[in-house]
Amino acid sequence: MKDVFVLGIETSCDETSVSVVKNGREVLSNVINSQIKIHTEYGGVVPEIASRCHVEVIANVMDEALKTAKMNIEDIDVISTTYGPGLVGALLVGVSYAKGLSFATGKPLVGVNHIEGHIAANYITYKDLEPPFLCLIISGGHTHLVKVNDYNEFEILGKTRDDAIGEAFDKVARVVGLRISRRT
Repeated sequence: MKDVFVLGIETSCDETSVSVVKNGREVLSNVINSQIKIHTEYGGVVPEIASRCHVEVIANVMDEALKTAKMNIEDIDVISTTYGPGLVGALLVGVSYAKGLSFATGKPLVGVNHIEGHIAANYITYKDLEPPFLCLIISGGHTHLVKVNDYNEFEILGKTRDDAIGEAFDKVARVVGLRISRRT
């Protein structure tokens, strides 16, 4: 069976990330350009600034991901990108870049739902994991309890109706004067 190499692009919020993954379970590279320092002075992510920063760095992040994986774009079988949910402008940068790359190289393009991407990340950490299982997604913008029935079959058992847990944490921290230290 031939190995399948996927170039994954993620620009749903304030980090530009490109990865090369082998057979859906082995990460060969994961390059992240964080915008934390830029947005800190505004007290949170500014969507327009996030979009502009993605435009400025996406090509270099992709080049570094391929270099780290010791691959060229010709070695890639599939290009994937997050199509939502997320910040519309930020998502447009990743989707547009991926579409252009797919068109220029003739490689298939696969859109990935951001929430489903969080779920799929478990397959990388836990190589023997197979559905069915329960997954709790807690991030800055999303809080979901999902029953994973099969690899592409999900049942949302519950989710927040307003702020995600990460958002609530950030708001409380600001009100009580805590400085939030996130990865850089």
